[in-house]
Amino acid sequence: MSARYAVFFAPDRHSPWREFGARWLGRDEHDSALLAQPLLAGVSPEHFARLTQEPRRYGFHATLKAPFRLAHGIDEPAVLAQLQTLARRLKPVLLGPLRATTLGSFVALVPETMPAGLQALAGACVTELDALRAPLRDEELARRRAAPLDMREAELLAQYGYPYVMERFRLHFTLTGPATPELAQRVTDAVAPQLDRLNTDAPLWLDRLCLFVERAPAAPFHRLIDLRLQP
Repeated sequence: MSARYAVFFAPDRHSPWREFGARWLGRDEHDSALLAQPLLAGVSPEHFARLTQEPRRYGFHATLKAPFRLAHGIDEPAVLAQLQTLARRLKPVLLGPLRATTLGSFVALVPETMPAGLQALAGACVTELDALRAPLRDEELARRRAAPLDMREAELLAQYGYPYVMERFRLHFTLTGPATPELAQRVTDAVAPQLDRLNTDAPLWLDRLCLFVERAPAAPFHRLIDLRLQP
C-alpha cells in the first residue's frame, strides 16, 4: 500500500491562523485549491513559490505523528477509530505566542516557551498510535539515517519510525523549504507583524487532532477529518 497517513495539528478552517498559513503556502489542504500567495519584498513570486513548494505539499500544520504507511490488517476506519479514542482522552493545550525562527535551514513558527501539557500530548500520539504503523522500508530508513542523528535520535527512529519525538519533539509549523540566512531573515521579518496581531487577537489552542493522507508517493497531503479535544 502506497498511501501514508499522518496525525497533524492544523488550526480550524475558519481560524485566522489557518487563513494566514494557507495563504502563505498557497494551498487549501482540504481540497488542494491553489491560493494567491503574499508578496515578499525583494523576492519574485516564482522564487517564493519554489521556497514554499515542499511545505505546501503538506499544508499548514504541526506534526504529532509523522507520516506512516498502515500496518498489515489496518485500514482507514481502524485508524479513525483509534484516533477518536485518543482524542476523547486528550485535553486542549494553549500554545501561547508563536514566533518565526530558523530550524536548521528552514523557517518555522514555534511557541516562545514550551506549553504545559504539550510534551505529554505529543508523546501520547506517538506511542498510542504506533501499532497502526508499518515498519519503515529499507529505503525510508536509509533516507532518515542520511541526516545527522545522534544516538538517541537513532534509537527513536528505530522504535517509532521518526527521530524527532518524545524528548526530541519540538512543535513547529513549517513556512519554507531550505533558505539562505538572508532570505530566512527576510521571511522572519515579513511575518512578524502578522504574528503579533494573531498572538494578541486569536491566541492559538491545540484543540484537535487532524488526520491527513498522502494517497500516492509525492502527492499533496489531504486533510481528511478533525477530531476535537474536549476541555
